Amino acid sequence: MNPSPELLAIPLFPLGTVLYPDGFLPLQIFEVRYLDMIGKCHRSGTPFGVVAMTQGLEVRQPDSAAPSGGFKTERFETVGTLATISDFSSPQAGLMVIRCTGTQRFLIQHHEQLKHGLWVADVNLLANDLPVEIPDDLKGVATALANFMSNLTANDVPPEQMPIQPPYRLDDCGWVANRWCELLPIAQTDKQRLMALDSPLLRLELVSDQLAQFGITA
Repeated sequence: MNPSPELLAIPLFPLGTVLYPDGFLPLQIFEVRYLDMIGKCHRSGTPFGVVAMTQGLEVRQPDSAAPSGGFKTERFETVGTLATISDFSSPQAGLMVIRCTGTQRFLIQHHEQLKHGLWVADVNLLANDLPVEIPDDLKGVATALANFMSNLTANDVPPEQMPIQPPYRLDDCGWVANRWCELLPIAQTDKQRLMALDSPLLRLELVSDQLAQFGITA
């Protein structure tokens, strides 16, 4: 893991999921702390950081045991992924519906929670996966993914509801591994560990092992 030397200040959105680079993330926003954040990010075209929660829930929870009406503790992973808003609507007051795309991974160096509950952090960006062609012994992993997408299309799943969005890179280790990591029903801790790996080839090899365990073949 080779973080950049420069720090980037970003707002954080802790979620019960792991966002991968090039991943697709639909969200409905209704908490005040996030309505303001998402509105600012949309207007300015700036990203926010998605981090997987390790303690707490996505919606802020009051803590009856805490003094002065406090809230339950929220904790999250130190490696996350920047998210950019690709589609935005506000169908009613107090509700935003957005579609996001994961871009670059980051490592949190410092974080704090503001008075109204929003988390902000100083982060180092992590290097993107280098393009690595899928070796012959792992091409079945890409074929199985292509078959999965073809089945969804054959069953008339609308393009905007597809869990995998173009551009497709079915010849690239990191892209194929990331898409399977999103789809497979594995533990969040395993998804996080795979996302944080520096080697896209190793990630694909581990995904291949998971597919074998689930009996998924090309």
